[in-house]
Amino acid sequence: MHLLVAFLGLINWLEAHLLACPFKGHTGLDCPGCGFQRSVVALFKGDVGNSFHLYPASMPIIALMLFVPAHIKFDFKNGALFIKLAYGIIAAIIVLNYIYKIYTHNLN
Repeated sequence: MHLLVAFLGLINWLEAHLLACPFKGHTGLDCPGCGFQRSVVALFKGDVGNSFHLYPASMPIIALMLFVPAHIKFDFKNGALFIKLAYGIIAAIIVLNYIYKIYTHNLN
């Protein structure tokens, strides 16, 4: 029970202390990484759909962040290839999402 309360407190703290984007602060436009923090908070709250809507690459990034240490520890046979492919896919998701934001004029 105490662990759940601590986790919920952490989520509330994260939500209240999101870092400001310097690019958006100077230009007024979202950068390619804008939405990641809010997406992670939504994911921690269990709102997978909103998390994907805020930043489609957040779940693949988190999955890769969990996979890389496991690969380092257990040295999976094709782990390095998987990591390289995952980086490429994640980069493509980020670029395509940013192009979509530009195309739909949804940069603020």
